[in-house]
Amino acid sequence: MLKDLEALVEPSASGDPEGPLRWTSKSVRRLADDLSRMGHSVSHQLVAKLLAQAGYSLQANRKTREGPDHPDRDAQFRYISNQVRRFQGRGKPVISVDTKKKELVGNFKNPGRTWRLKGTPEPVRVHDFLIPENGKAIPYGVYDLTRNAGWVSVGVNHDTASFAVRTIERWWKKMGSPIYPRARSLLITADGGGSNGSRVRLWKWEIQGLATRTGLSITVCHFPPGTSKWNKIEHRLFSYISTNWRGQPLVSLATIVSLIASTRTKGGLRVRCEIDRRQYPKGRKISEKQMQDLKLERHSFHGEWNYTINP
Repeated sequence: MLKDLEALVEPSASGDPEGPLRWTSKSVRRLADDLSRMGHSVSHQLVAKLLAQAGYSLQANRKTREGPDHPDRDAQFRYISNQVRRFQGRGKPVISVDTKKKELVGNFKNPGRTWRLKGTPEPVRVHDFLIPENGKAIPYGVYDLTRNAGWVSVGVNHDTASFAVRTIERWWKKMGSPIYPRARSLLITADGGGSNGSRVRLWKWEIQGLATRTGLSITVCHFPPGTSKWNKIEHRLFSYISTNWRGQPLVSLATIVSLIASTRTKGGLRVRCEIDRRQYPKGRKISEKQMQDLKLERHSFHGEWNYTINP
């Protein structure tokens, strides 16, 4: 029943991506009715209790919206959900990707509290100004929806599509291909904006290179505009990383990597993390001719959001 309840809730779940609290727009009575049709004997009171234990909270509709709704928003959610189930049902890898919030490296205040002897708080800087010699940390994550495992590359340069795809490739070589040795295709779910945005030419160009190098047919499904909090990586990976390092100054890249890699959950989440010191210059342009050379197949439903790039 818990598995079926999660399946009903997840396509419409939202929440704070930096915290474990989530909410859903479906009523508990509707969820109870759906579960009853699936053969479970359950009341709406029990559904409410189970949702609360799982970290969900009932919120007003206004607070679940991040921006203007696209008319096919819910249809795209269902499309992504169906694609995920189809890939997983055939034993094919499915990953959720995104960039976590960039972090200043140094003895800056980190929200949250940690246990220390009374009267001995960790001294940190009063002002959050960049320390040039330390720079910023740019964590880009890959979350395996099936195996509940994550990979995070901590970049030190720029958050570009090249950095994003390089991270996916590192995940595939070190975590993905050993687990899915017979895979010939990969599904990526991603936000509609940022370095992995649906309109970013460089993202598609780099995905083409990854497909060619790995021999994988790569399907990408983007979330509609203004719905980034629905991306699974936010709740299943990034929120736990934030919880694990709360109250601890991120004094060095080594500290950041250690705290990310030590993130664990009772549900079995495990994370690998490495520093990526490569340079990823901004402003790289992809021509119309290069775009025409892509082996890109747009899906019949919103091809600007859903497409497959073949080797």
